[in-house]
Amino acid sequence: MKTIIITGPSGSGKSYLSIRLSKIFADSIVIETDSFYRDNLLIRFLSIFIYDIYDRPLSIKKNKIKKILRSIVNKHKIISFYKYDFKRKYSSQSKIAMEYKGDKQFIILEGIFAHRLDLNYNDTINIVCEEKKETCFKRRLKRDQLERGRNSREVNTKFNKSWYLFYHNIDKFLHKNKFIALNPVDKNSYERLIINLKSLQNN
Repeated sequence: MKTIIITGPSGSGKSYLSIRLSKIFADSIVIETDSFYRDNLLIRFLSIFIYDIYDRPLSIKKNKIKKILRSIVNKHKIISFYKYDFKRKYSSQSKIAMEYKGDKQFIILEGIFAHRLDLNYNDTINIVCEEKKETCFKRRLKRDQLERGRNSREVNTKFNKSWYLFYHNIDKFLHKNKFIALNPVDKNSYERLIINLKSLQNN
Protein backbone atom coordinates (compact mmCIF):
# COMPACT_ATOMS: atom_id res chain seq x y z
CA MET A 1 0.00 0.00 0.00
CA LYS A 2 1.69 3.18 -1.23
CA THR A 3 1.41 6.56 0.50
CA ILE A 4 1.04 9.74 -1.55
CA ILE A 5 2.27 12.88 0.18
CA ILE A 6 0.65 16.10 -1.08
CA THR A 7 2.17 19.27 0.30
CA GLY A 8 2.38 22.89 -0.80
CA PRO A 9 1.77 26.39 0.52
CA SER A 10 -1.66 27.46 1.72
CA GLY A 11 -4.12 27.74 -1.18
CA SER A 12 -1.96 25.87 -3.70
CA GLY A 13 -4.57 23.19 -4.46
CA LYS A 14 -3.64 20.35 -2.10
CA SER A 15 -7.20 19.48 -1.11
CA TYR A 16 -8.39 19.93 -4.69
CA LEU A 17 -5.74 17.49 -5.92
CA SER A 18 -6.42 14.93 -3.19
CA ILE A 19 -10.15 14.96 -4.03
CA ARG A 20 -9.43 14.46 -7.73
CA LEU A 21 -7.02 11.60 -7.03
CA SER A 22 -9.44 9.93 -4.62
CA LYS A 23 -12.05 9.87 -7.40
CA ILE A 24 -9.64 8.35 -9.92
CA PHE A 25 -8.30 5.84 -7.39
CA ALA A 26 -11.62 5.15 -5.72
CA ASP A 27 -10.31 2.97 -2.90
CA SER A 28 -7.88 5.60 -1.64
CA ILE A 29 -7.81 6.59 2.02
CA VAL A 30 -7.47 10.37 2.44
CA ILE A 31 -5.94 11.88 5.57
CA GLU A 32 -5.90 15.67 5.99
CA THR A 33 -3.30 17.07 8.38
CA ASP A 34 -5.68 20.02 8.98
CA SER A 35 -7.93 17.60 10.86
CA PHE A 36 -5.28 17.02 13.52
CA TYR A 37 -4.86 20.44 15.12
CA ARG A 38 -4.48 20.40 18.88
CA ASP A 39 -7.18 22.01 21.01
CA ASN A 40 -5.50 21.76 24.41
CA LEU A 41 -4.91 24.62 26.86
CA LEU A 42 -1.22 24.93 25.99
CA ILE A 43 -1.89 25.62 22.30
CA ARG A 44 -4.69 28.05 23.14
CA PHE A 45 -2.37 29.87 25.53
CA LEU A 46 0.51 29.97 23.03
CA SER A 47 -1.82 31.28 20.32
CA ILE A 48 -2.24 34.46 22.37
CA PHE A 49 1.46 35.24 22.05
CA ILE A 50 2.38 33.40 18.82
CA TYR A 51 -0.19 34.43 16.23
CA ASP A 52 1.14 31.96 13.65
CA ILE A 53 1.16 28.96 16.02
CA TYR A 54 -1.29 27.12 13.73
CA ASP A 55 1.21 27.34 10.88
CA ARG A 56 3.79 25.42 12.89
CA PRO A 57 4.01 21.60 13.38
CA LEU A 58 3.77 22.09 17.16
CA SER A 59 0.07 22.78 16.65
CA ILE A 60 -0.80 19.35 15.24
CA LYS A 61 -1.07 15.85 16.70
CA LYS A 62 1.85 14.49 14.72
CA ASN A 63 2.03 11.20 16.62
CA LYS A 64 -1.69 10.59 16.06
CA ILE A 65 -1.22 10.94 12.29
CA LYS A 66 1.70 8.53 12.33
CA LYS A 67 -0.31 6.09 14.46
CA ILE A 68 -3.19 6.16 11.96
CA LEU A 69 -0.79 5.56 9.08
CA ARG A 70 0.65 2.52 10.88
CA SER A 71 -2.84 1.24 11.65
CA ILE A 72 -3.85 1.47 7.99
CA VAL A 73 -0.68 -0.25 6.80
CA ASN A 74 -1.35 -3.02 9.35
CA LYS A 75 -5.02 -3.13 8.19
CA HIS A 76 -6.65 -2.57 11.56
CA LYS A 77 -10.42 -3.00 11.45
CA ILE A 78 -11.33 0.11 13.47
CA ILE A 79 -9.33 3.35 13.32
CA SER A 80 -9.83 6.63 15.19
CA PHE A 81 -9.96 9.67 12.93
CA TYR A 82 -10.11 13.33 13.95
CA LYS A 83 -11.99 16.40 12.77
CA TYR A 84 -11.11 19.98 13.70
CA ASP A 85 -13.67 22.79 14.01
CA PHE A 86 -11.77 25.96 13.08
CA LYS A 87 -14.40 28.37 14.37
CA ARG A 88 -14.69 26.74 17.79
CA LYS A 89 -11.06 25.54 17.83
CA TYR A 90 -12.29 22.14 18.94
CA SER A 91 -11.09 18.68 17.91
CA SER A 92 -13.48 15.71 17.79
CA GLN A 93 -12.72 12.01 17.38
CA SER A 94 -14.68 9.27 15.68
CA LYS A 95 -14.02 5.58 15.13
CA ILE A 96 -14.31 4.39 11.53
CA ALA A 97 -14.74 0.80 10.36
CA MET A 98 -12.22 0.28 7.58
CA GLU A 99 -12.53 -1.70 4.36
CA TYR A 100 -9.31 -2.65 2.64
CA LYS A 101 -9.25 -3.41 -1.08
CA GLY A 102 -5.78 -4.86 -1.33
CA ASP A 103 -2.24 -3.57 -1.65
CA LYS A 104 -3.04 -1.43 -4.70
CA GLN A 105 -4.84 1.10 -2.54
CA PHE A 106 -3.26 4.52 -2.01
CA ILE A 107 -3.08 6.40 1.26
CA ILE A 108 -3.27 10.12 0.42
CA LEU A 109 -1.80 12.35 3.12
CA GLU A 110 -2.26 16.04 2.35
CA GLY A 111 -1.60 19.34 4.09
CA ILE A 112 1.04 21.98 4.76
CA PHE A 113 2.59 19.68 7.37
CA ALA A 114 2.50 16.48 5.28
CA HIS A 115 6.24 16.72 4.52
CA ARG A 116 7.22 17.44 8.15
CA LEU A 117 6.05 14.32 9.97
CA ASP A 118 9.39 12.48 10.22
CA LEU A 119 8.18 9.73 7.91
CA ASN A 120 10.37 7.71 5.56
CA TYR A 121 9.82 9.96 2.54
CA ASN A 122 12.11 7.81 0.42
CA ASP A 123 9.29 5.26 0.46
CA THR A 124 6.44 7.66 -0.40
CA ILE A 125 5.24 9.38 -3.57
CA ASN A 126 5.92 13.05 -2.87
CA ILE A 127 3.94 15.77 -4.62
CA VAL A 128 4.53 19.50 -4.13
CA CYS A 129 1.71 21.75 -5.35
CA GLU A 130 2.77 25.04 -6.91
CA GLU A 131 0.69 28.10 -7.72
CA LYS A 132 1.16 31.88 -7.93
CA LYS A 133 1.09 33.61 -4.55
CA GLU A 134 -1.72 35.96 -5.58
CA THR A 135 -3.94 33.04 -6.63
CA CYS A 136 -3.19 31.17 -3.41
CA PHE A 137 -4.13 34.21 -1.34
CA LYS A 138 -7.48 34.62 -3.11
CA ARG A 139 -8.30 30.97 -2.43
CA ARG A 140 -7.21 31.26 1.21
CA LEU A 141 -9.22 34.44 1.71
CA LYS A 142 -12.40 32.87 0.36
CA ARG A 143 -11.97 29.70 2.43
CA ASP A 144 -11.09 31.40 5.70
CA GLN A 145 -13.93 33.90 5.49
CA LEU A 146 -16.50 31.19 4.72
CA GLU A 147 -15.25 28.32 6.88
CA ARG A 148 -13.13 29.86 9.63
CA GLY A 149 -14.81 33.17 10.42
CA ARG A 150 -11.72 35.32 9.75
CA ASN A 151 -11.67 38.86 8.39
CA SER A 152 -9.51 39.93 5.44
CA ARG A 153 -6.82 41.61 7.57
CA GLU A 154 -6.39 38.50 9.72
CA VAL A 155 -6.27 36.26 6.64
CA ASN A 156 -3.67 38.48 4.98
CA THR A 157 -1.40 38.40 8.05
CA LYS A 158 -1.73 34.65 8.54
CA PHE A 159 -1.32 33.89 4.85
CA ASN A 160 1.91 35.86 4.45
CA LYS A 161 3.44 34.20 7.51
CA SER A 162 2.26 30.76 6.40
CA TRP A 163 3.73 31.31 2.92
CA TYR A 164 7.08 32.35 4.40
CA LEU A 165 7.20 29.40 6.84
CA PHE A 166 6.37 26.87 4.15
CA TYR A 167 9.14 27.93 1.78
CA HIS A 168 11.55 28.49 4.65
CA ASN A 169 11.16 24.84 5.70
CA ILE A 170 10.63 23.01 2.39
CA ASP A 171 14.24 23.19 1.10
CA LYS A 172 15.55 20.41 3.34
CA PHE A 173 12.74 18.10 2.25
CA LEU A 174 13.30 18.85 -1.45
CA HIS A 175 17.03 18.21 -1.25
CA LYS A 176 16.65 14.89 0.58
CA ASN A 177 13.75 13.32 -1.33
CA LYS A 178 12.44 12.70 -4.82
CA PHE A 179 9.30 14.70 -5.58
CA ILE A 180 6.89 15.74 -8.31
CA ALA A 181 6.19 19.48 -8.57
CA LEU A 182 2.99 20.48 -10.34
CA ASN A 183 0.14 22.93 -10.55
CA PRO A 184 -3.00 20.85 -9.81
CA VAL A 185 -5.10 22.78 -12.34
CA ASP A 186 -2.60 22.30 -15.18
CA LYS A 187 -4.15 19.62 -17.38
CA ASN A 188 -0.92 18.25 -18.87
CA SER A 189 0.85 17.97 -15.49
CA TYR A 190 -2.19 16.31 -13.95
CA GLU A 191 -2.53 13.76 -16.76
CA ARG A 192 1.17 12.86 -16.52
CA LEU A 193 0.74 12.38 -12.77
CA ILE A 194 -2.19 10.01 -13.28
CA ILE A 195 -0.21 7.95 -15.79
CA ASN A 196 2.71 7.70 -13.33
CA LEU A 197 0.45 6.73 -10.42
CA LYS A 198 -1.35 4.06 -12.44
CA SER A 199 2.02 2.66 -13.46
CA LEU A 200 3.16 2.54 -9.82
CA GLN A 201 -0.13 1.02 -8.77
CA ASN A 202 0.25 -1.83 -11.26
CA ASN A 203 3.85 -2.66 -10.33
